[in-house]
Amino acid sequence: MLDVSESDDWNRKVIEEFRAHGGKVGGQFEGAPVLLLRTTGAKSGLERVNPMMYLEESGHLYVFASKAGADSHPDWYHNLVANPSVVVELGEETFEATAHPVAAPERDRVYAVQARLYPGFAEYEAKTTRVIPVVELVRA
Repeated sequence: MLDVSESDDWNRKVIEEFRAHGGKVGGQFEGAPVLLLRTTGAKSGLERVNPMMYLEESGHLYVFASKAGADSHPDWYHNLVANPSVVVELGEETFEATAHPVAAPERDRVYAVQARLYPGFAEYEAKTTRVIPVVELVRA
């Protein structure tokens, strides 16, 4: 069962655009690598869908729990820690994966790559005292 009621209109529009255009979106994400991550709610058990930027590097797929530099982790991160089996929509492909939080020092290396490619991630890191989790999505 899908419940996007927690998502705001902006997320809903990104999800619809992604699905309607084979994984391509415009606006502030135009040209950026975006995927949809489906998680299972830690408390509700309902499926949640979140659009997010990703990094694909040497056959590894990473997402970043930045929450734009907020001082708390995004809900989707708590969901995948509780239930690491996720579904990834990447372009026109959909596949099951297992989410693995990446530990330091690899976490620091991967985050630095993302921050070099997309400086907004460096800004997010500077805005918060928390360590922004990096999560590898491993195909099931």
